Amino acid sequence: VSLSLGGGGSIPAYYSRYPFCIVWTPIPILTWVLPFIGHMGICTSSGVIRDFAGSYFVSEDNMGFGRPTKYWKLDVDKVCGNGAATWDKAVHDASEEYKCRPHNLCFDNCHSHVAMALNLMRYNNSTSWNMVNLCVLSLIHGKHIR
Repeated sequence: VSLSLGGGGSIPAYYSRYPFCIVWTPIPILTWVLPFIGHMGICTSSGVIRDFAGSYFVSEDNMGFGRPTKYWKLDVDKVCGNGAATWDKAVHDASEEYKCRPHNLCFDNCHSHVAMALNLMRYNNSTSWNMVNLCVLSLIHGKHIR
């Protein structure tokens, strides 16, 4: 089982490595009732998953609700700055910030953590990323992992 990343490269899904991707996994019971609600993380250039998994805790390669079931591949060329280095710094800085925050399901959550990383890297020349547009865009662009 592989995940095609374009350019001829693919990654075995069992490694759970998704470079330059936003990843998503369902939250038991909550996602069953509201299918658009789930747990989100953002991956580094090497594919390490970072997710705001609970108050004062940002997980590394151990998503709060299990392995990702969907991914959304982003374009590193849309990062403002030095591509992969800027991407990784933004993911790191957002993760460090969220290690100091309490988790709030409605206002400051895993989607907010991903949005902060995208805002810090000025992805697609934008600093307007938020949990609502991430939820909608990940529904549109997300692909199921097989």
